Amino acid sequence: MSAPPSASPAWTRACVRYNDRMSDLKGIPVVAEHSRAASGEKYLTPQGFTAIRDGIKRSAGAAVFTGRLPPWLKARAPSGAGFGRVRALVREHRLATVCEEAKCPNIGECWSAGTATLMLMGSVCTRACRFCSVDTGNPHGWLDLEEPENAARTVELMKLGYVVLTSVDRDDLPDGGAAHYAACVRAIKRRSPRTAVEALTPDFQDVRADVETVVDSGIEVFAQNIETVRRLTHPVRDPRAGYQQTLEVLRIAKHRRPEVLTKSSLMLGLGESDAEIDETLVDLRATGVAIVTLGQYLRPTRNHLPVQRFVTPEEFDRYRERALSQGFLECVAGPLVRSSYRAERALERNNAGLDNRRTG
Repeated sequence: MSAPPSASPAWTRACVRYNDRMSDLKGIPVVAEHSRAASGEKYLTPQGFTAIRDGIKRSAGAAVFTGRLPPWLKARAPSGAGFGRVRALVREHRLATVCEEAKCPNIGECWSAGTATLMLMGSVCTRACRFCSVDTGNPHGWLDLEEPENAARTVELMKLGYVVLTSVDRDDLPDGGAAHYAACVRAIKRRSPRTAVEALTPDFQDVRADVETVVDSGIEVFAQNIETVRRLTHPVRDPRAGYQQTLEVLRIAKHRRPEVLTKSSLMLGLGESDAEIDETLVDLRATGVAIVTLGQYLRPTRNHLPVQRFVTPEEFDRYRERALSQGFLECVAGPLVRSSYRAERALERNNAGLDNRRTG
C-alpha cells in the first residue's frame, strides 16, 4: 500500500484504518500515530508508510546505562527566543532537522544562535545504523516536491551566511535522492547567492554520477562521514555502508571539484584504539579531506550500541593535534562535537572556538 507523492489527509486516514486491522508487521506491532510510538516500535507515517521509531527494533534485555555522565558531557537545555524562532520556522516550512531527529546535544546552543542543520528528503532513513536514532523504514519513493523552495525560503528568512544540508539515506530512490538534493542547493543559491552551503550527504552507494550531481550543484563543502574505524564499521554502520565506500565517495568528490572542500567525521568511544584512529585519519587525508571532526559517541536509546569509554577533553586536544600534524586544514574535536557543529567556524583554525580546558 504505497502513498502518492503528496499524501492527502483522506489517504492518511485510509492507511491508518488499514494498518489498524493489522495485528503486526514482520513481528513488530504497528502503531497508528508517530506520537504514540515508543522507541523501537513500528508506526505509520503521515505519508502512509511504516517506520521504526529511533531506527532500531526494541531489544529484549538490552543493558541500560545507570551511571552518571561525566561533567564535560552536560549540555544546557534548549530555551530562549532564538531557539523558539528557529523551531517556529522549521515547523512552518515542514522541514526535518538532524538536530531533532538525531537527538543532538547541541540543539539548544545552535538554535539559540539562529543556526540549524536541515535534513532533506524526510525523517525516515532506509538504513539502520546501530549508533543513529533517525527512524528507519522504506518511503517507497515518496518525496516532498515543495522541499527545495521551503528550504530556500527558510535559509533566506534566517539570513544564514552558512547552512549545512544533510539527509537520510534513500536507497529506495534510483539515484539515492541526488537530484532532489541538488535541487535544494540550487534553490538556496537562487534566493541567497552569498550563502555558503555544506552538503553532508549519504554515500549514494558509491555511484559516481550521483555523487557528482551533488558536487556540481554549487556547494562549497562536501561531507561524507566515515563514522568509525575500519574494524568497527560493521556492526556500527548499516551493512550497506562501508569504510572503503566512504573513502571512495570522498575521493570522487575531490577529484570532480578540487576547489570544493571535503570533510568527514569520526565518533570516539565505541572501542577503537589510538592506532586505529591514526589509521583512519591517514586514510581520510589520503583522499584529500581537508576538515575532520571528532566527537564522543553517546548512546541515543537502550536499543543502540553501548558506550565503551568516555573520552576526556584532554584526549580530544591530543587527537586534534595529531590530526593537524597529518596535514588537515582543521580538526574540530571535543566531547559534544558533531559533524555539523559550528561548521561555519571550521576555517578559523581555532577548534571552532572551543576550549576543551573549560569543559565540564
